[in-house]
Amino acid sequence: MAKHIAIITVLYKNYTVIEDFLKSLRAQENKNFHVFIADASPERQHIPTDGLSVTVIPIENKGYAHGVNEGIKQAQQMGISNYCVINDDVYFDKEFTMDLARSFQEHNNSCFGGKIYYAPGYEFHKDKYTKEQSGKVIWYAGGTVDWAHATTGHLGVDEVDQGQFDTGGETEFITGCLFCFDKEVVDAIGFWDEEYFLYYEDADYCERAKKAEIPLIYNPNLVIWHKNAQSTDGSGSKLHQELQKKAHLRFARKYAPMRTKLHVIKNYFLSR
Repeated sequence: MAKHIAIITVLYKNYTVIEDFLKSLRAQENKNFHVFIADASPERQHIPTDGLSVTVIPIENKGYAHGVNEGIKQAQQMGISNYCVINDDVYFDKEFTMDLARSFQEHNNSCFGGKIYYAPGYEFHKDKYTKEQSGKVIWYAGGTVDWAHATTGHLGVDEVDQGQFDTGGETEFITGCLFCFDKEVVDAIGFWDEEYFLYYEDADYCERAKKAEIPLIYNPNLVIWHKNAQSTDGSGSKLHQELQKKAHLRFARKYAPMRTKLHVIKNYFLSR
């Protein structure tokens, strides 16, 4: 019998970082899931998947969206219709997949994400927080889209969680760090746009969902911790910035108002 949930992650060299992710999955109380690891690493290593139901998919390094799509396709071949796209540089508590299953029941034919904290020590402003606040600093608690600049934003980012984002509901943007949807969504709007290499492929999928009147939901009961930007040399790195600029240009050209579109194109070429 097919598992009820496909947990899909894309791996690029993060063989050490992924250990906490796999450890979290082994600890789950609800085992009714199958893990798909799309491995785009140039020199592949053994992944210790013992104790888990896992399919490792060797892929070319064509970007995050390509890896996500390959995971979805493999899941569909196995008869799985619920998809949880998630970074490999995250971890979570033992109730995560139980909460995930509940979310799929409550939000069918929708896209949904959860509350994401910085993993302790990975905050953008590390010196700003006390030891007691570490692990409770928000990275994402719902999302926004600023069409004046064609950029996405995270609600609550860098704030210490004091319950101010404990109410769920519709949101404008879901981050690809934790992005869940079902087969009905894929049937309606298709797969992720592989013209994005990294960044804004999640925003693109959100805009396509909105056009199809598919709800985007923030669920604060679905919680993970994120080791921010471990696939791009760290947040703020030269690689991180370059990949964002290219993806931002494509996103703006596809969806932004004309004034914003021209502004983004001009700035992109001036910055090169």
